Amino acid sequence: MGKLYDPRMHTAEHILNQTMIRLFNTDRCIASHIEKKKSKCDYFFSRALTSEELLHIENQVNDVINRDLSVIETIVAKDEGKRLYDLHRVPVHTGNDIRLIEIGDYDLCPCIGEHVQSTKEIGFFKISSINFDGRMVRIIFRLLDQGDK
Repeated sequence: MGKLYDPRMHTAEHILNQTMIRLFNTDRCIASHIEKKKSKCDYFFSRALTSEELLHIENQVNDVINRDLSVIETIVAKDEGKRLYDLHRVPVHTGNDIRLIEIGDYDLCPCIGEHVQSTKEIGFFKISSINFDGRMVRIIFRLLDQGDK
C-alpha cells in the first residue's frame, strides 16, 4: 500500500478535486496536505472564490458523499492506465502496473493512498477557510460526523 492518509479525508480530497474540475475546469490540485483533523488542496486559479462558490463546492461534495458511491480499487497495466487517465504525475518508478481508484461514476484517477469503501463513510465536508495569493487558491477543509453539522 502507498501513503498512510486518513481514508475518509483522502477520499474527500478525490471528490473535492473532481468537483473543482467540473465546476471550474481546473486540473486536480497541484499540492495537498491530508491530515485527519484538517486538510488542504491548492489549485492554480486566477481569482479568489466567492462565498457563493464555496457554498456550491461544499454542497456538491456533500451531495456526492451522500450518494453512497462505492470506492473501487483496480490494478491495470500502465499502458491501459494511459488510455484511461493522464499519468504525467505518476512516479516513474511505479512499475508496470497502475492502481486506479474509482468513486462511483464521479471520479477515476491513479492513487497510492488509502480510501473508504463507500462515500457514506466520509461524513460531512466543510470548508474551513480559503486563501488566494494571485495565482493559486488554497482550500482548507475538515470532516464532521453527520450529526455535528
